[in-house]
Amino acid sequence: MSVLYRIALILVIIGAINWGLIGFFRFDLVAYLFGGQTAVLSRWIYALVGLAGLITIPILMKRFEDEEDVDTFSRMERNPSYGMEAGEEADFTEVTKKEVKTVEKKDKK
Repeated sequence: MSVLYRIALILVIIGAINWGLIGFFRFDLVAYLFGGQTAVLSRWIYALVGLAGLITIPILMKRFEDEEDVDTFSRMERNPSYGMEAGEEADFTEVTKKEVKTVEKKDKK
């Protein structure tokens, strides 16, 4: 996800929190912090949050377009650890006794 989308999502979250405060408590945090709803800085914040909402629309649409790209695998399927007790065991059926003795002799030296 690009930096632009991350910034836009942060602004959308700020806007959602502000609308939640307005809905539940009749308290406009942006207007309180920046001098009322008609203050220039407050209007800039409202405009940026609105633009951020428009910028994040493709994120919503991307989920529907790329359903096959959604990662449905578990962590275990992507990166299995065969060193654990429930993992697959190594197949040593083709190793001969001669090879084992050779390796043991090398280890003793």
